[in-house]
Amino acid sequence: MPYSYDDQNIFAKILRGEIPCKKVAESTHCLAFHDIAPQAPQHVLVIPKGAYVTYDDFAQNASDAEIADFTRMLAKVCAQLGVCPTEGEGGYRLISNAGPDANQEVPHLHVHILAGTNIGPLTAKRT
Repeated sequence: MPYSYDDQNIFAKILRGEIPCKKVAESTHCLAFHDIAPQAPQHVLVIPKGAYVTYDDFAQNASDAEIADFTRMLAKVCAQLGVCPTEGEGGYRLISNAGPDANQEVPHLHVHILAGTNIGPLTAKRT
């Protein structure tokens, strides 16, 4: 069974205004807001307004305008947060989990922007 979109997911409810969020930025095609359970000093989520489950779903099915807007929103939010690396300082990590094996908790595409500290290695070493 494919991983399908659930229009009752928390991000769909945020987009409909049923659940509040601490908005960072909004555009025609996406919304950026602070994570309610931050995993770093700065933790912002960027989501498309369309019903896309994963990045591959988005890349295959979104319009060029949606894709460009989403990509530019990621850059805009990083700049707004002041985390774009300059002179070897600062930085951020973008994470988008896709599907059960990646522990995706909400079936709506979302990218985590994590910053404000050394985030550490990409994944834990497995023995």
